Amino acid sequence: MDTFVDSSWYFLRYTSPSASDRPFDRSAADRWMPVDQYIGGIEHAVLHLLYSRFFTKVLRDLGLVSAGEPFANLLTQGMVIKDGAKMSKSKGNVVDPDALIEKYGADTARLFSLFAAPPEKDLDWNDRGVEGAHRFLGRLWRLVSENRAWMRKDAGRRPSGAEAEDARKLRRSTHATIKKVTEDFDRGFQFNTAIASLMEHMNVLTRFAAESGIGPDSAPEVRLSFVEGVETLVVLLSPFAPHISEEVWAELGHATLVAAEPWPAADPGLARAEDVEIVVQVNGKLRARLTFPAGTPEDDLREAALADPKIRPQIGDRPVRKVIVVPDRLVNVVV
Repeated sequence: MDTFVDSSWYFLRYTSPSASDRPFDRSAADRWMPVDQYIGGIEHAVLHLLYSRFFTKVLRDLGLVSAGEPFANLLTQGMVIKDGAKMSKSKGNVVDPDALIEKYGADTARLFSLFAAPPEKDLDWNDRGVEGAHRFLGRLWRLVSENRAWMRKDAGRRPSGAEAEDARKLRRSTHATIKKVTEDFDRGFQFNTAIASLMEHMNVLTRFAAESGIGPDSAPEVRLSFVEGVETLVVLLSPFAPHISEEVWAELGHATLVAAEPWPAADPGLARAEDVEIVVQVNGKLRARLTFPAGTPEDDLREAALADPKIRPQIGDRPVRKVIVVPDRLVNVVV
């Protein structure tokens, strides 16, 4: 029989893999179906997905399953493009994954593939991008290797507060990164922007280590804030680069696997920036940028915008019809 027959109901068999007297058990199928998330390429969208829906609806009408749809959510991933064409064996433009893994490691290949484009967009293969992902992982390894002797003593400990300015900056970067990566996971698997956030956090940590000379003699709150930042980076990176994450986790002195660590939770107070840039518009056109403490009341933003020397000439003698304020983001003066 055509392979599309089997691929049109295999998910039902997965609910009862040990059943020897029937294709699937009705109670098991009703418990597990529909599939929560289906991820597939665009070339599957017509035949496989269409046939799967048809089979499921026929089985439902026959009273063999209760689900009327096979999949609750669909993510159609993009294709890999190389030299302007879809990567395929028939075109002879494929990249040998074995050679790539031999040179760079599996984590580099995974990280680049997820970072190069949003999952629903086509990915343009770029050898320089692969090298960039490899350099990022190398920076993590060096950061831990150079500091592990003293970091091991603080592994797993967290600062009780963050009075020092240096500690506040580190913790703000850590918790803002947790918030961003978690949100990117939750809103449609935006892995590329999540990885970008991890790279930004790495920049904060490496810059701080170079400029401050962080070490065992540093203030306890600063030292613990740095350790928190590194350990959080490793946990957040582990879904993308599991092998090096486990190695680094062990280098930090942990006896357990990083895969067993709970997903970190962002502290809202620490994740929020202390200062934010407010865009000030007049009739929708950008006229000024002002900096305020995060959470500044709307009335204060409104007064400051109307009094700003760059905004007053734009208003002139014209009456102000209304002032639209989006907290922590913009003020739009309508005249």
